[in-house]
Amino acid sequence: MSVLQIQTAEAFDKLLDPARYKAAYGGRGSGKSHFFADLLIEDSLCERGLRSVCIREVQKSLKDSAKRLIEDKLQEHRLGEADGFKVFREVIETPGDGIITFQGMQDHTAESIKSLEGFKRAWGEEAQTLSARSLSLLRPTIRANGSQLWFSWNPRRKNDPVDEMFRGGTLPTGAAVVKANWSDNPWFPKVLEQERQDCLRDKPDQYDHIWEGGYAGVTEGAYYAQCLAEAKAKGRIGNVAPDPLMTYRAIFDIGGTGAKADAVAIWICQFVGREIRVLNYYEAVGQPLATHVAWLRANGYGKALIILPHDGTTNDKVYDVSYESALTAAEFEVLVIPNQGKGAATMRIEAARRLFASIWFNKDTTQGGIDALGWYHERKDETRNIGLGPEHDWSSHGADAFGLMCVAYEAPKEPEQRRAHARRGSWMSA
Repeated sequence: MSVLQIQTAEAFDKLLDPARYKAAYGGRGSGKSHFFADLLIEDSLCERGLRSVCIREVQKSLKDSAKRLIEDKLQEHRLGEADGFKVFREVIETPGDGIITFQGMQDHTAESIKSLEGFKRAWGEEAQTLSARSLSLLRPTIRANGSQLWFSWNPRRKNDPVDEMFRGGTLPTGAAVVKANWSDNPWFPKVLEQERQDCLRDKPDQYDHIWEGGYAGVTEGAYYAQCLAEAKAKGRIGNVAPDPLMTYRAIFDIGGTGAKADAVAIWICQFVGREIRVLNYYEAVGQPLATHVAWLRANGYGKALIILPHDGTTNDKVYDVSYESALTAAEFEVLVIPNQGKGAATMRIEAARRLFASIWFNKDTTQGGIDALGWYHERKDETRNIGLGPEHDWSSHGADAFGLMCVAYEAPKEPEQRRAHARRGSWMSA
């Protein structure tokens, strides 16, 4: 039974009942963090000696944690030392020798995480940043009888581990999951309402992610953020039909073969006059070329002109044959774009920016690629506040192939016929 009179928004009612996992996702202003901070204080009062940890993936200082929010809640509820709560620099003591501590999961190893055994509450703040490794360490560690794991987050990408865990299919046993946005908060402050309205006016491309709990279609600071916003506003992301008389082009970014290889990304497009019609997007990790070719043929691109980056002439580490020779052997016409040298990534980005106003996307079949373009961003040296070039992450493969498409459009070349040099019976059949 609660010993506090805490008002709770109806959206969180489901999380008041006992559950092994309690998860709340949504946009800014929903009150997610306030709900869990209140619940943590209430549980600490109801269960003397309760040990709890508030975690983030990276916690550089306590300023990055929920500690200040919990302190404010203690003041709001007029709870102090007389009630068993003592606030120290790094921890908060709770009634009955309980404790609330604040930690970054990135700092933990398989050995150090054992220090949390016996803890009965773990609250993952900003849970969209938690890695799969962190979740795999945390879940079996918080295993005392009656223990609970809580997660609150603003969704970022569908493949973020916390989203895959609670929104990607089968829920963990004993999970209660709710979505809460600003409109679910009866105490949504007027100052945030003005911020919300300003965001709707000034950043319509980011509004759904920030305020309505949608996935981030465009990341702030992404190379193509403004380009994508304009394409969406002008209706260039929608239904795009192929021209049956025009050549299909399949533009590759080569990842390689094997479990540790980067992804292979392919954009399917047609150059129609001054337009680039982007019709499909494909991505796969660790598969042999035969898998990619099978996808091309199954989707009607068996006669496509293949456009490869310069490393298309380099032999695969597993099968010891190049993409160029293998695809030529499979009776595709192949064009290899020469090495652009130092600054090639920047050249591709600038080519894409120049041409973006002429690019049309078929939304239903290219959304994965559009997501990659919306995320593709600069790696920063925060200390010196300088850019270090494109960040190499999940988005860079699709973005690199997209940039190569634009380079190929600006500098078209006749495909070289190299079938005579192709190696037969290679990894195509693997």
